[in-house]
Amino acid sequence: MSNVYEERATMIAAGELQSFVPFGREHCKNHPNAVNIQLRQLQPASELWSSDGAAGLIGSLQEVTLHESDRESWQLRKGSDGTADEIDYEEELYVAGNMVIWSRGSKGQASYVYKAFTVDSTVQQALWCNFSVPQSQKCTKEIVEHTVCIAQGTCVNVHSVSGKDFIAPLPFQVSALWPTMFGLLLERKNLTSDVPLSPPGEPLPTLFSMLHPLDEIAPLVCRSTGLLDIPRVQYVSDSTIRVVFTSCSPSIIMTYDTLQCIHTVWLLRKVTAEEQSVLLKCSEPGPGTGAASFLGSRLRNVSWMDSPASPLPCHVLHNQSRLGASPSLHSRAHSHSPGISNMAALSRSHNPGVAAPSFCSAQRFNVSVHTPSPRGHSLLTSPNSTMNESALPPENELIIPDLCIEQLWSENSSSSHRHMSCQASKVFITSDLCENRYLCFLVESHQELRCVKFLESNHPSQLLFTSLSTIPAKDAAPLEDRGCMLVLEVNGSVVLYTGVTRVSKVFVPGLPSPSLNVIGCLPQRCSSVTSVSTPAKATLKHLATMEEHMGVMPSPVSDGLGSAKHHEASWMEDCIFQQAMPHIHTLRDAVSSRVTLELSNGSMLRITIPEIATSELVRRCLQAIRFILPKDTAMKVLVKWYNIYNAPGGPSMHLEWNLFVTCFMTLMGYNTERLTWTRNLHFEVPLSPVIAPKKARPADTGSDEDWDYLCSSDYHWQLSTQHAAGVPGLGALAHLGAREDQVSVLSVDSSALLFQHIPSLFAVLHLLYEDLKLDELQRSGARALVGLLQQMARDLQLEEYIDLYWRDYPSFIKTFRESCVIDQAQLQQMNKPLFLTPEPPSVFGWLSGCLRGEGMPPFPYLPGICERTKLLVLSYALYVAGDENAVSNNVSKYLAKISPGQKMIYDTIPEIRRESMVRFEAQQGNLAEKLMEWLSSAGLTLKDLESVPFGAALPIRDAIYQCQEHPCSEWSEDVCALIGRQDLIKQAHKVPLVKGKSTVDLAGLMAEAPAPSEAEEEEDGMADLDPEVTALIWSQDLRVQEVRRLLQSSRPVRVNVAQLPEVSDHEYIEEKENKLLLLCQRTMALPVGRGLFTLFSYRPVPTEPLPVPKLNLTGRAPPRNTMVDLSSGNIDVPPNMTSWASFHNGVAAGLKIALASQVESAWIAYNKPKSAELANEYAGFLMALGLNGHLTKLATLNIHDYLTKGHEMTSIGLLLGVSAAKLGTMDMSITRLLSIHIPALLPPTSTELDVPHSVQVAAVVGVGLVYQGTGHRHNAEVLLAEIGRPPGPEMEYCTDRESYSLAAGLALGMVCLGHGSNLIGMTDLNVPEQLYQYMVGGHRRTHVGISREKHKSPSYQIKEGDTINVDVTCPGATLALAMIYLKTNNRSIADWLKAPDTMFLLDFIKPEFLLLRTLARCIIMWDEILPNAEWVNSNVPQIIQENIGTGEEVQVSQDLNMETLAQAHDYIIAGACMAVGFRFAGSANSDAFDCLYKFARMFMQSLTASAATITGHYNVQTCLSMVLLALSMVMAGSGDLKVLQLCRFLHKRVGGEMNYGFHMAHHIALGLLFLGGGRYTLSTSNSAIAALLCALYPHFPVHSTDNRYHLQALRHLAVLAAEPRLLVPVDVDTLKPCHALLDVTYKGTKWYEEVTVELMAPTLLPELHLLKEVRVKGPRYWELTIDMSKGIQHLQSILSRDGVLYVKLRAGQLPYKDDPLGLNLTLNPDVSSFKPQAISAFTSDAALLSFAEYFCQVSTDTDAKHKQALYSAILYECVTQEKPEMLPTYMAIDQAVRAVERGEVSETFALAQMKLVLELCGSRVLQRRYATPPPRQAPHRKSRGLLLSSEFLPVMKSAADSALDRWLASNSHVLRGYMSGQPQDEDSDSNMLACFLIYHSFPSLKKAATANLEESASFPELLVKCRQLGVSVRAVLSLSPLLLGTVGAGIPQPVK
Repeated sequence: MSNVYEERATMIAAGELQSFVPFGREHCKNHPNAVNIQLRQLQPASELWSSDGAAGLIGSLQEVTLHESDRESWQLRKGSDGTADEIDYEEELYVAGNMVIWSRGSKGQASYVYKAFTVDSTVQQALWCNFSVPQSQKCTKEIVEHTVCIAQGTCVNVHSVSGKDFIAPLPFQVSALWPTMFGLLLERKNLTSDVPLSPPGEPLPTLFSMLHPLDEIAPLVCRSTGLLDIPRVQYVSDSTIRVVFTSCSPSIIMTYDTLQCIHTVWLLRKVTAEEQSVLLKCSEPGPGTGAASFLGSRLRNVSWMDSPASPLPCHVLHNQSRLGASPSLHSRAHSHSPGISNMAALSRSHNPGVAAPSFCSAQRFNVSVHTPSPRGHSLLTSPNSTMNESALPPENELIIPDLCIEQLWSENSSSSHRHMSCQASKVFITSDLCENRYLCFLVESHQELRCVKFLESNHPSQLLFTSLSTIPAKDAAPLEDRGCMLVLEVNGSVVLYTGVTRVSKVFVPGLPSPSLNVIGCLPQRCSSVTSVSTPAKATLKHLATMEEHMGVMPSPVSDGLGSAKHHEASWMEDCIFQQAMPHIHTLRDAVSSRVTLELSNGSMLRITIPEIATSELVRRCLQAIRFILPKDTAMKVLVKWYNIYNAPGGPSMHLEWNLFVTCFMTLMGYNTERLTWTRNLHFEVPLSPVIAPKKARPADTGSDEDWDYLCSSDYHWQLSTQHAAGVPGLGALAHLGAREDQVSVLSVDSSALLFQHIPSLFAVLHLLYEDLKLDELQRSGARALVGLLQQMARDLQLEEYIDLYWRDYPSFIKTFRESCVIDQAQLQQMNKPLFLTPEPPSVFGWLSGCLRGEGMPPFPYLPGICERTKLLVLSYALYVAGDENAVSNNVSKYLAKISPGQKMIYDTIPEIRRESMVRFEAQQGNLAEKLMEWLSSAGLTLKDLESVPFGAALPIRDAIYQCQEHPCSEWSEDVCALIGRQDLIKQAHKVPLVKGKSTVDLAGLMAEAPAPSEAEEEEDGMADLDPEVTALIWSQDLRVQEVRRLLQSSRPVRVNVAQLPEVSDHEYIEEKENKLLLLCQRTMALPVGRGLFTLFSYRPVPTEPLPVPKLNLTGRAPPRNTMVDLSSGNIDVPPNMTSWASFHNGVAAGLKIALASQVESAWIAYNKPKSAELANEYAGFLMALGLNGHLTKLATLNIHDYLTKGHEMTSIGLLLGVSAAKLGTMDMSITRLLSIHIPALLPPTSTELDVPHSVQVAAVVGVGLVYQGTGHRHNAEVLLAEIGRPPGPEMEYCTDRESYSLAAGLALGMVCLGHGSNLIGMTDLNVPEQLYQYMVGGHRRTHVGISREKHKSPSYQIKEGDTINVDVTCPGATLALAMIYLKTNNRSIADWLKAPDTMFLLDFIKPEFLLLRTLARCIIMWDEILPNAEWVNSNVPQIIQENIGTGEEVQVSQDLNMETLAQAHDYIIAGACMAVGFRFAGSANSDAFDCLYKFARMFMQSLTASAATITGHYNVQTCLSMVLLALSMVMAGSGDLKVLQLCRFLHKRVGGEMNYGFHMAHHIALGLLFLGGGRYTLSTSNSAIAALLCALYPHFPVHSTDNRYHLQALRHLAVLAAEPRLLVPVDVDTLKPCHALLDVTYKGTKWYEEVTVELMAPTLLPELHLLKEVRVKGPRYWELTIDMSKGIQHLQSILSRDGVLYVKLRAGQLPYKDDPLGLNLTLNPDVSSFKPQAISAFTSDAALLSFAEYFCQVSTDTDAKHKQALYSAILYECVTQEKPEMLPTYMAIDQAVRAVERGEVSETFALAQMKLVLELCGSRVLQRRYATPPPRQAPHRKSRGLLLSSEFLPVMKSAADSALDRWLASNSHVLRGYMSGQPQDEDSDSNMLACFLIYHSFPSLKKAATANLEESASFPELLVKCRQLGVSVRAVLSLSPLLLGTVGAGIPQPVK
């Protein structure tokens, strides 16, 4: 009979039954097969033959219709999206015909197609595979590419999730592909035709690997131990070995040997270098040449066309050759990427030009199969084959293998297996509930599942295979998530196994169980084997005998697994059901906990196997039980529980715990029926055969037992103890359960499974209970668990534990009275673990001791189960005890890690105690920061902290509070989130603020800014500057609007000419047009300035072309606004006047594009204009893209395309653009590009190319840019020669020679930038001397080397003789010297550049060159530049100083040429001013500004004065322009008003000497002044100065086509000197830019001490290398420090992302915009006048607002009034001190105290927390730490003091004290009774007693007894004893009358 019950008890129900149809099948029905057919009809018949080998159209049609539906297969796997809360979904890969459909779906979401692929030929196999690609050469970390591989006959298509596609051709026919952790494994099809090919006895490899679709396919090697243990390494070439299974984790493969009929498991790993070398040695030519060299040499020459792998006969193959070219033939996939993906091509050494990757590798071993050709050729004699010996290169190169296999385990090839064993049809890895792992394989011929247990050792590559077990089975499937597998038994029933332990049968609703007959009656055992219809009788006999050999498997099920048991329901009896109803045929597609049952009628059902526990509490208890018990016992317990919990119609969620308690106690040997409290547990499920097997149906009507049940419930007892108000009778009810008379002694059954383990189970469950107490959300769980624990503690006679539980839950524990007797002898026998100490570990006690500064023993913890205990204990050790190494090296001091079967040696504990008494004095801030970093790395979040009890969490909150004030700016996002600084979280996100066209949702704000109309805004090209930021920088005026007005060139100008009476109309029109021509000179110069003004301000939309504002050269004449145009023909207009203006306009438009924009090659080409007249504009646009770094994305093909057009401007723009984009990289491809355009860099014999002169100039400067700062010798040599390049014999090199020479000088300077005398390897070139000669003149040196031939014959146009033409070479040489010796302070070189101090020498030098010399000299002597007028004047030679500026009166000597002196004076002054501009560029230095402004005014006055006539108007104007440029360099980006006024004054002057060049200079100055709309300024790095020297060269063009002295395009290089230095504070709550005060600290230098300045942001910062730190100052915003001593990268990254620095407004503060002077603070400092209604003004926290509304409303009731005042005060404090997170803590303390005052306490939890709070605030360690002053290096880091610093706590403490004193006064007998150890009365107030003991840290009775408190003679003695026990003085005062008997003299009385 028992058998029936066992059968019943071990039946579980499967859940979530649903019919299953593969999603891909449905999707394929909608697939346009018809379209496919039409496509085929479009192809010519011959192509059809070649495309899929079908016999013409009919064949292909038949193929589509007939076979595609037949060949379907699918596989499922668990998908995860990689996020933290992984959504569980299933992925399906469905294959039918030539389609592959990858779909996804989950429980909550219907399936959908993720990707679908259609390929040309039939898919042979599709699978998922991961390939890993190294990230970079340096980084060892690999990126994993998730792909799907589709195998066709001739190739494998690989499609990655990221959208990359590859086609890997197959050099042989493949029988199967297998995924591994390294890549793909390919198994070659084994055909008999191999034989003639391979040399005798040298078979070809059968297994190959492909580590990446672009890698070669390499053979696999096998390492085996040969004779004498010498390892043998050889190729896997045994054709009898078949792969049956591969696994990624662990990396193993399983093979089957068809000859020996055995299965073998191999480890798969990468080949070692040693193994490779062994193989290479083996393959050296000689007698034993291996198959590999045969492979390597002979077979690599079979061409792809003759690939025998093709399924087509040979005569078709000629058409097939196009396959090599077109990847589309191989994959008509939906997601096709152009060519090869960049990643693959660039990261692996392959030629990126091959479209179908690496087809050549296909030729390496194209040997496996040969289709006999109709002509009868064998492969070797095939006419197409290149294999005749003569043509063969003698290559014996080997393909180096990548992977190696090593044997781990093999089956025993015993003869009994041999005759029947066949290949495993299914192999999988499963783990059981105790985490043992098994490799299982199903051998269908034997109908058995063989399971091999394996262990993973410390080394990942070593797996130990231990025991083999077999389970009779027809089929099996693993359930990963449940730690089980489903087995389909031979009789058709489905059984659940965990590992090899049978759990139970699975009942599938709606399907009859094959053993259904058992339910009706006893089974008729089938005695004779013959009646069983099996496929082969021998199998069964074999099965039976095998089971006898194997013996019985370990199983909790009482009945053994004999053969009769398995065949209790015979096949014959099943037949009845088989005919009537479908039975389960196979199991397939197991994913996590779901599996598909395939029924005999072809339909499929998907079922879910239920989990082991739903409730968190039960799950954690099971974890603890599993952790501590031996594995086999644990397994039995888990199996038992699983069966009970999941029996058909199992319990609901809330009954799960009761069920668990009953099951668990029964297993320990308790009789749960006899124990009162377990008898009342309500369960519905039969637990053992004793209880009626039928499930009780719930009755519709109630019964008397229901009432009894309610009365005896826990809830009823709670209420009755609290004397429910309004029902006076209830209080008298006594607890029914407690009153029952004990009839007999309860005892524990010592034969129970877990009886031996009761102490260790108790110990782990107690630790779990302590951990649950640390989680507010699990408190109910702790209360449930305490009932079970107190019972075990009573029976183990652990009084101290019971006392602890009673103190936690006094009213609950009091109800339990019964204890079960455990025999003393048995108690001794139980294996007590060492960690079960007599003194119970209490986590709150430990934390409390830590706060009091006592040394605490390590707290025991269960790894992986009690994680919260670990977190809090270590946090206290770190922060409270101050041990910095608590979380690293000293963990064992604080935590005793428990492991099962562990011997914990407690002798060491006293020593540990002593050690941890040592106090660690560490800096407070440092500890808090360390704690934050550790907690965030441990995964704690603020949300988790909310669930930690308020007292325990307080030190962590305090650390957060300390860190909030001075956070570390480099902290990760997680740490910032933990300390609640949203501004820092946002900063760590690293997202630029820009959205679309403008920043921070400015779409709505655009309208608010005072701006011109919509139409104008679109036109002028300056609408993209952020109005919010500019309005904050310049909030007082409209200067930005004024700059826009000055720089706009898209509207007609106003031509205001008065018509005099004598002027005829025709002349008047001419006059107007002449005036317009002058104005146009200015208009054409504007774009250069506009480009600088709008620098990097626009993010282009990839689908729209870049808007370029028009260059409008028309005018309007008032008063009638008539149009004035230059094209009327009345006046002469220079030809090509607008070409350069258009170029500049294009540059200006392109420079708007921000650096972080997404610019692609296609978009650049898309902007190309259709009309030819816009070509110049596009050329400028290309140059701008180079300057902002986007031109690197332009494809090389396009660059070539643009250059071959021969358009001069495009070439200039492109060459300068690509050079600027590759600044200083020495990029070879760009060097080649530039060299073509520079004759000097071409070989002497090369064809002379006709390169336009200005393109040559651009190319020369390009060389300088690409090689900037590299000191490249060859280029330096060529450029040095090019400075003095003589004019050629014909017309070449004769015009505009100055600009070429200058370009060569600038380029030379850039190449050797700042190298000074350290030019390595160039001493023989004598660079400085040669440059000096170019500068002062002299004989020309003979050219050496490559350029000698070119300069043989002199020019026919220009007679220069053999002297150097200084007018041509001087500027370039001077600037080259300046740049080479930049900032080197080399006085000897600087003296060469001094201005001459005699009239004779002054006459020899152009005054303009004096400007260059002075500038060059000053920037070489960089450190001597001073920002004052004295220093500027000191550069003027004495002769000039004596004769100029003293006034007209002095008699001037006849020898002196006054004009020369005056010009020299002005130019030298201008040069010195320029030097000041360079030295202080971008610094806004006020001294430099004053000095330069003074000189600017001086030149302005001399323009109007008569002096201008001496110097010449042009010269004064040039000097003024240079000083203005110097001024704007110093004030770059600052938008200074005085400089703006100067620019505006000069903007208005159009007549006279004001030519195009001067306008250009003035508008460049204006652009620099507002660089990037105030977001950018200039740098003074060497590179920046070089760029500025090129851009601001002091000779400006006379008219718009003038490039004689300087190429106009170089003016834009100023952009390279710009760097973002604007810091914009953005309020993190509103995401709007705002004002904030900054403290910027400069490092000390030799000119000034370390100094801190206060700036109001948004502001431009000084150069970062000068700074020490930048700090956001309080009090309005939270402080934030960016420390530059650790490096400037952090600040640089902030500035490069629009300079956005997120700041957070403090509570009660208003932003500067609303309250500039900080007068009206929202918060009144006086609490009494605080109105809770006003709270909304300074906080938007919904919780605080609701609190104010519901708890702080004014009430008339006096008690309520008192409460309202208290709550208002609490709210006020939380808000003003910015600790809203403390509000729940304050409220909890208040609630706890009120409960004590009312005497209504059922658990002491809140009071214990309050005690922790009091201890924290009284902690001496922390008080001392807060008292210490901050360290010297951070004087502003004042400590914030303790989190709870108000008067609130003393008030609450005093209320609690007095309430407990009042109770003690009237109930002292209760305490006395407790101390004398009497059992408590039922009616005594034990709740308040527990409160008293907890609150005063009174020790447990045993401890108190050892101290003999009651024997104390005097109060001092009592005090000393109590202090040793840790009792507070307050408690001693309360207890002393009680303990000392009478109120004696000298005993102080506690204050009431």
